[in-house]
Amino acid sequence: MQWQIHRGTWLYKLVMTGLAVFSLHAHANTAQTSAADSQDTQLTESFEKLAPLDAHARTSLTVVEQLRHNHFVKKSLDDELSSEIFDNYLAALDGGRAYFLASDIEEFESYRFKLDDALKRGNLKPAFEIFNRYQAHVINRLEFLLAQIENSATDIDFTLDEQMALDREEAAWPQSPAEQDELWRKRLKSAVLSMRLNDKDIDEITETLTKRYKYRLKQALQIKSEDAFQTYINAFSTTYDPHTQYFSPRTSQNFNINMSLSLEGIGAVLKSDEDHTEVVRLVPAGPADKAGNIEVADQIISVGQGSTGPLIDVVGWRLDDVVELIRGPKGSTVRLEIIASEKEDDTAKVISIVRNTVKLEEQAAQAKLMTFNENGREYRIGVIDVPTFYIDFKASQQGEKDYRSTTRDVTKLIHQLKKENIDGLVIDLRNNGGGSLQEADTLTGLFIKSGPTVQVKSARRRANVYADNDNAITWDGPMAVVVNRLSASASEIFAGAIQDYGRGVIVGSQTFGKGTVQTLVPLNRGQLKITAAKFYRVSGQSTQHQGVMPDVSFPNLYNTDHIGESALDDAMPWDVIQAASFDAYGQISSLLPELNTRHKDRVEDNIEFDYFRAIAQKGVENASRTHISLNEATRKTEKAADDQWRLGLENSIRTAKGKPPALSLDQLDELIEAEDKAKEELAEQGTSTEEGANDPNRAPAKIEFVEDDAMLEEAGQILLDLIGLSTQIANNTPAESKVAAAILPLSQPTAGAVNPENPDR
Repeated sequence: MQWQIHRGTWLYKLVMTGLAVFSLHAHANTAQTSAADSQDTQLTESFEKLAPLDAHARTSLTVVEQLRHNHFVKKSLDDELSSEIFDNYLAALDGGRAYFLASDIEEFESYRFKLDDALKRGNLKPAFEIFNRYQAHVINRLEFLLAQIENSATDIDFTLDEQMALDREEAAWPQSPAEQDELWRKRLKSAVLSMRLNDKDIDEITETLTKRYKYRLKQALQIKSEDAFQTYINAFSTTYDPHTQYFSPRTSQNFNINMSLSLEGIGAVLKSDEDHTEVVRLVPAGPADKAGNIEVADQIISVGQGSTGPLIDVVGWRLDDVVELIRGPKGSTVRLEIIASEKEDDTAKVISIVRNTVKLEEQAAQAKLMTFNENGREYRIGVIDVPTFYIDFKASQQGEKDYRSTTRDVTKLIHQLKKENIDGLVIDLRNNGGGSLQEADTLTGLFIKSGPTVQVKSARRRANVYADNDNAITWDGPMAVVVNRLSASASEIFAGAIQDYGRGVIVGSQTFGKGTVQTLVPLNRGQLKITAAKFYRVSGQSTQHQGVMPDVSFPNLYNTDHIGESALDDAMPWDVIQAASFDAYGQISSLLPELNTRHKDRVEDNIEFDYFRAIAQKGVENASRTHISLNEATRKTEKAADDQWRLGLENSIRTAKGKPPALSLDQLDELIEAEDKAKEELAEQGTSTEEGANDPNRAPAKIEFVEDDAMLEEAGQILLDLIGLSTQIANNTPAESKVAAAILPLSQPTAGAVNPENPDR
């Protein structure tokens, strides 16, 4: 049995950290065995070497066949792919090149072009041999760290002008045990320095690090064959694409760990990133999203229960163990110590989040208004925020009349906004990670009379075209769609369709680029998530890898080198298939140069966009750093400069808005907290308490106005420009050709699909 995952799933790497144990076959040339090899050989006697289970061979053969027959990409399991598997496996085990020695890698090279043949036979001996060697090094390094902490933690000299590489993915493997010791000495020094900079004394540091490394050592000794097998098979499966993964029986239970849609927690999707737990996505309307104190790419280093419970260090923990700590009953508090993604250094802060469940209505689309005065006239622009593409499948299947869905809710909101006499409509898809493919299709249908909305194509079949065929249209006026790097999957389908039809202008930043469809395949042991199809726009362009490029670009606040499909290893490429047969509306493409010119002129000296550009530039600068200083005075100077920069930036925008400036970052946090609390109290005072106020089918008495959202306001200005330019075209065009106007109200669509040979707009 198979079923498709239409929900917009991203890559949530469930990479194990600090795992593995390996059996070691003696080399014939024992005279050249290094001291480290000898030491590791002795260490392996203190723990059980792993060997594959009988079921693993059968499972691996099934995975080979599934990938060969059912994956979208056709690859031959040959020497070339064997080499990729070999490199993937070493990277999965030791991506920082800190455990294996160069002599280990030289020895393993004999397997580089043999893994393909081994997989075809169900032979897992090479994989477990490498894994056991790695585990020997893991134990050796942890014992080294514990010895260093016990003997010399108080003697570390932080006045030396030393540096440590931030990324060793392409670094040379350590040539000797002495070189490896030096690398790990610096790692320990960096950990101690980070804690010193977070105002921890040496006794607390020693206690924390001792507990951390003892816990990781305990984990290493508890690693099972299943862990080794999953790591190896995923090294194979991800050579096809990063979303194709094998899940062991235990991991299957936590597939794409989401701590709020089905479980009570904070509403965050997490992944392991070497020793740290990193935030991948915040679930819209979830506790973490509402708290506003944690962001995508932040790292969680400690977890505490309640408002006073001790913070438990989780660096190096397995992802599922971290999640177990963060999960908890509704209404309880969890405290997280995090390192913010935008920070230059690794100073931490502690935040509190009240656990809760996320209800469907909390993720529902919402409407707001914006007003603008242009040439003596007031224009009203409606805004509909769509946080996710949702549908109450159960209620729908049971035939309930008023089940909730994105399309149904947006339809009601549009009717409400029409009563406000809006001149244009903005659909806000920022941070919308996707959801129901069905809803992306039907939502598009609200804005076109009829026609295809998206194509879904598997490797060996013609594209399946989803289409709107009802000829009804809910909004026929001018519109804009706002997107950002976290707009993914179903969001990209909708935005791409609106762009291809020329139905509206797309503004914001390049989207995520998640354009693949996965299928879950149950195996005799665990399950396989396999990429079986790709999404294509009606123009024939893939949404994969490239995503949707906006017509008018805003500053990108997310680092595209770390966030997005293009940041993932072995991501499938962007490509083009034949366009579906569709009729495009309008001529927006001819107006884009003027729209961009007016936008740039308007935001050139805009204090809000100066703020966005500064944040984006700072992110680029931070991402370009290759080393971190281990000199305490240097780090303090860097931190002070970073804090001063951030304080100055925040105060510049506060002053421009008439708010009091802060004297420090701590005071800034206090001011923001007080302002947010005052805003919440004001909102509560305006909330109706009459019977039926929370009925989702009940129209609100008054639609709120957009506050303090410069990007939405600029989207509204761009839409006004589009309205004005389109009116000019219509007024200067012969009556029989007015249908060529860039925007509508819709009359008859202009003919002509986008040419798949020249898909650029």
